[in-house]
Amino acid sequence: MKQLALLSLIVSCLMLSSPVSAETKDELTAEQKYEKRMELYQKAEALTSIPWHYLAAVDTFERGLRRTLKNRPREEGVISIFYTEEEWAGPLNPDPADTNPLSIQLFGGVGLDGDGDGLAERTNDEDVLYTLAHFLERYGFAEQDFRIALWEKYQREQSVNIIDGHSKVYKHFETLDLDDHAFPMPIRSTYSYRNTWGDKRGWGGRRIHEGTDIFAGYNVPIRATAYGRVEILGWNKYGGWRIGIRDLDNIYHYFAHLSGFEKGVEVGSIVSPGDVIGYCGSSGYGKPGTQGKFPPHLHYGMYRDNGYTEWSFDPYPYLKAWERQDYRKLKRG
Repeated sequence: MKQLALLSLIVSCLMLSSPVSAETKDELTAEQKYEKRMELYQKAEALTSIPWHYLAAVDTFERGLRRTLKNRPREEGVISIFYTEEEWAGPLNPDPADTNPLSIQLFGGVGLDGDGDGLAERTNDEDVLYTLAHFLERYGFAEQDFRIALWEKYQREQSVNIIDGHSKVYKHFETLDLDDHAFPMPIRSTYSYRNTWGDKRGWGGRRIHEGTDIFAGYNVPIRATAYGRVEILGWNKYGGWRIGIRDLDNIYHYFAHLSGFEKGVEVGSIVSPGDVIGYCGSSGYGKPGTQGKFPPHLHYGMYRDNGYTEWSFDPYPYLKAWERQDYRKLKRG
């Protein structure tokens, strides 16, 4: 009976799946894109037994890379996983655009036929996703097997950690629709801020201010701004009591100078926009426990990862957008 159910699922996926061109993709709503991606992830899971949230995590990480790396072309479908021509067709293949699965295999390429049309196409969502799932399948199905496979693919611990975190977030919420954001303080609270990104800072050596300061009273709740996973929690001599959360755009959100943390929040915690994670304070600029060297405020920073390095960027426009969004929600009740 189980084999019959599995066969039925695969047949259903084959009947429902259809290639998505760049033009068609642009016409899809966000909800339709989520549905299409989930359909493809679940089909690949049925064929290989690789959990869908593993596939979604890699695809999401690579979608972030497509947005930041100039040498990555825009994806043609709804799947963003990228292979170079050399990887796909094989380093010694005289035809870098080869789509024949047999000759690709002969020349050491990774490309596989995932939709059963006899072609292994580097721009076909199903072929690309099946190729990735087949690669992961070789290492096993446990979480540690997944991390080993990711290391073999990316050769970078930070990339492994980011993708593993994405996987845990998707598994926790069981959906792809996780794009909402929230302002880091309750809209009803009293606070003030301006764009302070790039200002000079002197304590601990000359450096620039990599964030926006939001001034408020002691113990005003500090909230997660996105869906994500807590990467870091504890003391930093510059930021005092601080929390770092990685979202599904590969962006690291940095909350510093807290007076303390919300009970139950720890490294590995999965958070939603608006979840209270700590409280406004004036900690930092010294040894653990140092307080009061400046007025209470939240230092909020954002850092983007491109698969090779990480850098800060101005969070002010995002804060203004999330603030307006929360005001609209408040007015709607």
